[in-house]
Amino acid sequence: LLPDQFLPVAEETGLIADIGVVVLDGACRAAATWPIDPSVGEPTPVYVNLSARELSDPHLADRIAATIDAAGIDPAGVHLEITENALLEDAIATKAALLELRRVGVRLALDDFGTGYSSLAYLKHFPVDALKIDKAFVEGLGGSGGDGAITAAIVDVAQRLGLQTVAEGVERAEQAEWLTALGCDLAQGFHFAPPLDAEAVRAALEAQCDGSAPAAIDLTAPPAPTTPAGDAMELGRG
Repeated sequence: LLPDQFLPVAEETGLIADIGVVVLDGACRAAATWPIDPSVGEPTPVYVNLSARELSDPHLADRIAATIDAAGIDPAGVHLEITENALLEDAIATKAALLELRRVGVRLALDDFGTGYSSLAYLKHFPVDALKIDKAFVEGLGGSGGDGAITAAIVDVAQRLGLQTVAEGVERAEQAEWLTALGCDLAQGFHFAPPLDAEAVRAALEAQCDGSAPAAIDLTAPPAPTTPAGDAMELGRG
């Protein structure tokens, strides 16, 4: 059962909040077992999606703080992803919720940037730390369309605002090379690794620490697995 087959129903029925609790708890507890990234000397970050319904929960920040505290990890290593459409539900309430999350110490990423009702005003009014470039733009990198120009513009704006950029859906080496040339910070996709469970991520990180390359992962630079279901790598290192 794929996520897009049950998540809309979970959102409609309110079950998404319960799913979110389980996912965040599992991700934080898994991250607590992962080794320090030897390339930067920091804990490996974990990325978790937040739904619009979760953002409307007045106890969200306290719940997330308690979950992180129970796992014993640094809140700065927890990155919460919010879609552009979620910001439209109630802009004033959403901004207040994001500020409360910032108080907890977590990082905030705007997911699927450029595919919703995008506005650069979002980047001015909402307290986000990173932009995730949607795979729809990554797919066409190097082609004759405008995807390269759009991606370059997103990276440029993010850099000027001091935001991190993460490219989604990287499946080919040439896409990774384009993103590196554009100055994109991180990338994730099948070019680096298929979706992995928490134990596989831990094993991959341990292999990085001892200098051996995990056979299941195609590496062009040291990776930074982000969740039990996906990996990201820092571009421009190797």
